[in-house]
Amino acid sequence: MWTGLTIGIVLVLGYGLLLRGRVKNPACQKFDGWLYAHRGCFGLEGEEKIPENSRAAFRRAVEKGVGVELDVHLLADGGLAVIHDSELERVTGRTGMVEDLTTDQLAEYHLTGTEETIPTLQEVLEIFHGMVPIIIELKTHNRNTKALCQAVWAAIKDYEGTYCIESFDPSVVYWLRKNHPDIVRGQLAENMCKTKPQVKLNGLMRFGATYLLLNPLTRPDFIAYRYVDRNNLSNQICLNIWGMRGASWTLCSQEELDTARREDLWPIYEGFEPDAIYDYTQQV
Repeated sequence: MWTGLTIGIVLVLGYGLLLRGRVKNPACQKFDGWLYAHRGCFGLEGEEKIPENSRAAFRRAVEKGVGVELDVHLLADGGLAVIHDSELERVTGRTGMVEDLTTDQLAEYHLTGTEETIPTLQEVLEIFHGMVPIIIELKTHNRNTKALCQAVWAAIKDYEGTYCIESFDPSVVYWLRKNHPDIVRGQLAENMCKTKPQVKLNGLMRFGATYLLLNPLTRPDFIAYRYVDRNNLSNQICLNIWGMRGASWTLCSQEELDTARREDLWPIYEGFEPDAIYDYTQQV
């Protein structure tokens, strides 16, 4: 007859087992040793304002020799826009949703009062030209997972540079597993039980996403956990028991960046100039 202790041990072991993603994927090694500029190297350069997720921010990252994390949305005509928010107001000062725009309309939306406009994914890929690795976050909207993933695959399948794809939405990671398992895929996560999630989820799904309970379906190669929440038990099991790769976002100081590197996490930073950028990239 099973005792309470035996049942407890079985439950703990089962919990740990279901968190296991796809481990020891050699393709992940291409992302080790790099720094990743969150939404490009945006900010001030002298008196020039460089907006986030802009062509100028991505050119600056290439010049500095750092990798980039960027965000992609599906447009009304099937095109792909590189911008963080669905709502346009924060970065363009205009109301509306980026998903309602067409590719041609992107040129009408200026970023934070500059001459920079919303770029397409294709334009951004041409800037990188394979010179630095890219972490591409897919932003789903109104259950457009399949259309978004198909459009991104069509845009990136002939790209010869190093890239991986991540999302807060587990349906994206699952789609990649089923349709293009060769792509390095990652699950974005944070403590959605205490903060507003970046995807629309009910209470049960928020709990599952926080504790990575959908890993049995998605089998991610890496977990990109918010820096302040990274000690989450499920995240630590993925990293330290299963040996999965981890990324840490968003690092806002040299101290946080150094901590992430000591913990062997891919560092995604913004808002400061990191020390010894070139020392990191020479490791690759």
